Amino acid sequence: MPAESDNIEELVQQLAAMLMGKGWMLATAESCTGGMIAAACTDLAGSSQWFDRGFVTYSNEAKTEMLGVPAELIAQHGAVSEEVVRAMAEGAIRRSRAQVSIAVTGIAGPSGGSAEKPVGTVWVGWCMEGVIHSTLLNLTDSRHHIRQATTAYALQRIHLQLHHTQ
Repeated sequence: MPAESDNIEELVQQLAAMLMGKGWMLATAESCTGGMIAAACTDLAGSSQWFDRGFVTYSNEAKTEMLGVPAELIAQHGAVSEEVVRAMAEGAIRRSRAQVSIAVTGIAGPSGGSAEKPVGTVWVGWCMEGVIHSTLLNLTDSRHHIRQATTAYALQRIHLQLHHTQ
């Protein structure tokens, strides 16, 4: 279950310590969260020591232009798909100085959903040490809640992954 939003600050502090301990940088590639993950990271003073950059790639064109996600991949699977989020996570690594990336793409609502991909469908992908991971979230509630829950979950995933590499 995603962390409550008041735990985000604590999660970022722990994440910062882990990344600095490894001398690593983080990059984000965000669609449905519109930069909320990057904002949570950069709310912490001194984040320039471990946060490299954030890509807000809301449109399909931005995913292609900024992250190198093949347009054919988006056409074949849709922007909200495992294939695209994994390409976003990889693109964030390739187009930054970061060793760790987190990517999100989803449907925050209240419209835009379908029977196949309802509102609250969110793919989260992350890349660390050359390995890309991804998971599907099926969230409910308001647009604000879906975006907050996605932000918290994404930060949790990176935290857990870093914890396992120590």
